[in-house]
Amino acid sequence: MVKISASLTLGLTTLATGFLMAACSSTTYTTDGGNTNSTTSPTSSNNTGLKIGSLLPTTGDLASIGQQMAAAVPLLVETVNACGGVNGQPVTLVAVDDQTDPKAGAAGMTKLATVDKVAGVVGSFASSVSTAAVSIAAQNNVMLISPGSTSPKFTELAQKGDFKGFWARTVPPDSYQGPALAELAIKKGYKRVSTVVINNDYGVGFEKAFVQAFEKLGGTVVNKNNPVRYDPKATTFETEATAAFAGKPDAVLGVFYVETGSLLLKSAYQQGLTNGVQIMLTDGMKSDEFPAQVGKAADGKFIVSGVIGTVPGSDGKALEAFTKLWQSKKGGSPGEFAPQAWDAAALLVLAAQAAKDNTGVGVSSKIREVSNAPGVEVTDVCEGLKLLKEGKDINYQGASGNVDVDANGDVIGVYDVWTVQDDGKLKVIDKVTPKQ
Repeated sequence: MVKISASLTLGLTTLATGFLMAACSSTTYTTDGGNTNSTTSPTSSNNTGLKIGSLLPTTGDLASIGQQMAAAVPLLVETVNACGGVNGQPVTLVAVDDQTDPKAGAAGMTKLATVDKVAGVVGSFASSVSTAAVSIAAQNNVMLISPGSTSPKFTELAQKGDFKGFWARTVPPDSYQGPALAELAIKKGYKRVSTVVINNDYGVGFEKAFVQAFEKLGGTVVNKNNPVRYDPKATTFETEATAAFAGKPDAVLGVFYVETGSLLLKSAYQQGLTNGVQIMLTDGMKSDEFPAQVGKAADGKFIVSGVIGTVPGSDGKALEAFTKLWQSKKGGSPGEFAPQAWDAAALLVLAAQAAKDNTGVGVSSKIREVSNAPGVEVTDVCEGLKLLKEGKDINYQGASGNVDVDANGDVIGVYDVWTVQDDGKLKVIDKVTPKQ
């Protein structure tokens, strides 16, 4: 029977390492007899089992979404270990909370790479955290696969060779989502739109992609010359809300994270700015908790009732099986980005098996091979591992999509169009596939 146990990683002896441990919370999961206290690190490709990490936000601005993502990774590890592990040995997972903070993410990635000696990491969610982590991963030959960082900046840097092949993501970049949302705005008749975004790689990158696409479609960005960008660590947003809703726009596009975005929208409502203006949101706000965080109006309806937004959807061939597994193990349905997190972890273990090598170099060398044609199409990670052990090629078809990772580490996906109903519940009302 598979057993998962957790403990703080022990046995650290240096002051510098002690600081890293203080800077980031981590948990080790194993299915090898529950022994999580060993700090022995893999030094050989096959003499020790595959060790992977996760670097995801279980606290901070994106915690409500990150907790679902973080839960998908140990579920994948448990599944893999139940069917024999990778290269004949169990997989070990070290989970780190990046706190939705680049500094904590950098500390966590440093610990995973230099102390835990992981071969690959599922993370991060926030593009700003992945930006802080990816250079550390690449320097230490650790494969980093993000299930949620959508900034187009990663594509640009990958094209320059900055990541040396140690970067990929199972979510499409905002160079696709921005145009998809622009098309949605035009379709809805919103010709004058203003933007307000979180001032980091995610917010600014999305803003750029949207503005370019919206103007190309004939729309006008009201505040293009004076963009409204807020500090990720801000706690009050009156000035930003006023500026975003000025100029009589038909709609306001908000590229936020849940905690700060909820405060900004609440401030806009309290100032009487939201009447008659459509609010459009993105994947960073697609959380069941956010309508209640913004609050209710005097008539009892939720303030954000009627907002519309986009979010990377999941339409992969493995989605049904993943959803059933999630329901059997955890109850309910997996939240946004949980399928992407599952797929990221799946690619790490499949690549290690394909390489017959439990190192980051080995994993990196096979990520594209196991995720693309040619090869036998597989939706079950255990079936994929079995075929790879037999020396066959595979083409993994994920829960989030076909996860065909390209030379820049990117995938193409589908987007769900969602809204908030009067009762505060979020509902997907349509799908949109970005034009390529």
